Amino acid sequence: MSVFLIRHASAGDRGRWHTDDQQRPLDEKGHQQALQLAERFAEHPLGAVWSSPATRCMQTVEPLALTCSLDIGIRTELCEGANYERVLELIHKETAAAPGDFVLCSHGDVISGVLNRLLRTGLEVIGASGCAKGSVWELKIANGTIIKGIYSAQP
Repeated sequence: MSVFLIRHASAGDRGRWHTDDQQRPLDEKGHQQALQLAERFAEHPLGAVWSSPATRCMQTVEPLALTCSLDIGIRTELCEGANYERVLELIHKETAAAPGDFVLCSHGDVISGVLNRLLRTGLEVIGASGCAKGSVWELKIANGTIIKGIYSAQP
């Protein structure tokens, strides 16, 4: 089983957005990244797609969810500034009952926190690492334990 952690796609310059940052949408590059993610997962058997309630996160996984005929589950545990321990609890709780792999779309601070915690507890990373916008971390799970992480900078 795998959990795919996706950092939201490109959403322009935060400093130039003058209203509620939760509502900041994807820019043109971000929309292209979202379409590439949908292509990447088109044949993948996903059980769920979850997203932070931020517009940029929901827009990142919207084409993917449509391609896979899944609804987007809005999860506050994935909000910017959220405690990474809550995300890990969510992953462990849901993977125990999940019918397949699933996608979580969140923010750089949350994903970095999750990965840093996993690295401190022995996560094996295959290849490069990072947390670019639109990037994907595949976390491989065996017997309820996250054992391996594979990073892809490109959707």
